[in-house]
Amino acid sequence: MEKQERNHPNRQVIPFLFMLLWDQVLTMPTRYSVLEETESGSFVAHLAKDLGLKPRDLTARSARVVSDYDKQQLILDPETGDLLLREKLDREELCASVDPCVLHFQVFLEKPVQFFQGELLIQDINDHSPEFPDREMLLKIPENSQPGTLLPLNLAQDLDVGSNGLQQYTVNPNSHFHVLTRNNSEGKKYPELVQDRALDREEQAELSLTLTALDGGSPPRSGTAMVRILILDINDNAPEFVKTPYEVQVLESSPPDSPVLTVLARDADAGNFGRVSYGLFQASDEVQQTFSINDITGEIRLKRALDFEKIKSYHVKIEATDGGGLSGKGAVLIEVVDVNDNAPELTISSVTSSVPENAPVTVVAIFRIRDRDSGENGKIICSLPDTLPFILKPSNKNFYTLVTEGPLDRENRAEYNITITVSDLGTPRLTTQHTITVQVSDVNDNAPAFNQSSYTLFVQENNSPALHIGTISATDSDSGSNAHITYSLLPTHDPQLDLSSLISINADNGQLFALRALDYEVLKTFEFRVGATDQGSPALSSQALVRVLVLDANDNAPFVLYPLQNASAPYTELLPRAAEPGYLVTKVVAVDRDSGQNAWLSFQLLKVTEPGLFSVWAHNGEVRTSRLLSERDAPKHRLLLLVKDNGDPPRSASVTLQVLVVDGFSQPYLPLPEAARDSVQDNEDLLTLYLVIALASVSSLFLLSVLLFVGMRLCKRARAASLGGRSAPEGHFPGHLVDISGTGTLSQSYQYEVCLTGDSGTGEFKFLKPMVSNLLLQDAGREVKESPHCRDSFVFS
Repeated sequence: MEKQERNHPNRQVIPFLFMLLWDQVLTMPTRYSVLEETESGSFVAHLAKDLGLKPRDLTARSARVVSDYDKQQLILDPETGDLLLREKLDREELCASVDPCVLHFQVFLEKPVQFFQGELLIQDINDHSPEFPDREMLLKIPENSQPGTLLPLNLAQDLDVGSNGLQQYTVNPNSHFHVLTRNNSEGKKYPELVQDRALDREEQAELSLTLTALDGGSPPRSGTAMVRILILDINDNAPEFVKTPYEVQVLESSPPDSPVLTVLARDADAGNFGRVSYGLFQASDEVQQTFSINDITGEIRLKRALDFEKIKSYHVKIEATDGGGLSGKGAVLIEVVDVNDNAPELTISSVTSSVPENAPVTVVAIFRIRDRDSGENGKIICSLPDTLPFILKPSNKNFYTLVTEGPLDRENRAEYNITITVSDLGTPRLTTQHTITVQVSDVNDNAPAFNQSSYTLFVQENNSPALHIGTISATDSDSGSNAHITYSLLPTHDPQLDLSSLISINADNGQLFALRALDYEVLKTFEFRVGATDQGSPALSSQALVRVLVLDANDNAPFVLYPLQNASAPYTELLPRAAEPGYLVTKVVAVDRDSGQNAWLSFQLLKVTEPGLFSVWAHNGEVRTSRLLSERDAPKHRLLLLVKDNGDPPRSASVTLQVLVVDGFSQPYLPLPEAARDSVQDNEDLLTLYLVIALASVSSLFLLSVLLFVGMRLCKRARAASLGGRSAPEGHFPGHLVDISGTGTLSQSYQYEVCLTGDSGTGEFKFLKPMVSNLLLQDAGREVKESPHCRDSFVFS
């Protein structure tokens, strides 16, 4: 029992030491190996077993393999815990010539986090054969070469390493040479031929050997190359050129690779010593960059284009070398022939971009011209288009001055693009053009011009103040401030026209405004002049006539001329009781100060004491009976008539008539129903009053007819004597309206011409005259002629 207690501490120490040793083992990288070109998915190692874990522990701890390479070469199978190849590995691609080829990787575990280092050794296999860089090697050996001469050859390359790499060289059996395998300073093996006996060119001028390179693989791989050995004759004659120096001319326009000439050298030796090769001798960089010579044919060609303007001739030294190394020297003189390949050049010394239009002869530009060619190719001429007002003047050697022919006109042309053409006299001719833009600056030499010589504006009467009634516009061909136009109203010569109270103008844009409301019946038209002035120095101006026509609006109600409505009592008409249907009781005469359809009048009966007894004609205002009167009809009737014009909206006036029914004009008036019957004397006085009024009315009508007739005759005579009389508006009035140019509203036995005074706004009569009654039979739409003595006239019947 005591012995067991003494051994118990030892049992606790042993697991602790084992864990320390196990951590050190895990920290040291574990190396695995695999042959290159092994298929992907191949087994590498049982990683779970090496780590002392179970496969499920790898899954639980999210084990994965990582490396520092762009491509991951290994994968971990989580089910078995095996380390597998992800893809086929190529040792030469991964490590090239490095041996050994080792890939480092790590195994990463979580919960807890642990890293395990690993290495994968990629073992080489013999999958590459040695290769020579050239399939054939040429050696030239003089026939006097001594036995034992060493001739190093190009080595072969083998991508494999170690025993699979290049090991030795062999040569096919022959009596003249054998091969030795040597190591160079880098440790690479190369072949070296050893001459075994003397050579005889006449016995055998050329030898062909097969050189073989072998590696140490199993089985070994090999590569071969052909070695040609030329036995050279002994050289005792140098080549000589048949002519020296050679002379030749070459056009500078010759393209690259053009032939220049072919040189020839001869060698008295035979064979290789008599075979000549050509080359440039002690050539400068310029010559080497410009010319090339064929080493076999001796043909000299251009390598790049020539430029006569840079180099006019070349002195080229050449060399002919035979196979033995002896050489002869020669020379070629190459002369470059100029061609017209340079266009003329134009250089501007000074230029003026703006010229005033009224300036005399002005210098616009000074320039110089030249051509880098020579002879005729370098001669140049300078010209301008004939259509431009500019000329060229030669001032000094190759210098020209561009000047104007005279004053220019900016309004005709504000800008000139002057193309100067410079041409040489070569073949073909080369041309250079340069364009100069010249602006013609403005001078105030053009007055503003209105779009129209006169303007006619229409304004509806009763307009609102400050109403825009129209715009006048003027243009100025100048530019800048010379074309900035200011508009103004010019003083009028009519003393009765206060233009400043009627019209204003916007000085900037020519808009016209009516300052106050216009009245067609007062002012139908007026004229004034408008000025347009530019801001040049001195300022120029022009004028235009503006005519304003005021358009009529229906702002006047009809005015009743007859019967008069200014009495305290309505006007009374007498109606015989025995009157037939259609009897003319009276005729309402009315006028309207408006014009056109605003003055077309119509009549209608609004209110009557006895409906159906009276009617009014809508077009002439005649009030007539519609039926026979009976004993039951009242002796007094009151009629309310409406006179309406045709404006929009229409205006109207009303007139009240009183009609007394009597048995005859000779009997006394009937008593009024509303009069008091207290005494017989009052009735007789009232009847006498009515009779007096009736007689006065008839007398007044007769006198009025006579006056109208006399006035009409006078108006006709004055109209016939006038040569420039104006015509009133023509055409028929609508049937339901009063045509005041034809029929009237009085009885059919008379016709009157009513002339309103031309300078009065009250519309009182100027004169009335009766006319013959047969005029009533004419058509109601005949023409009305205006009397020269009155401004507006209306005709009634």
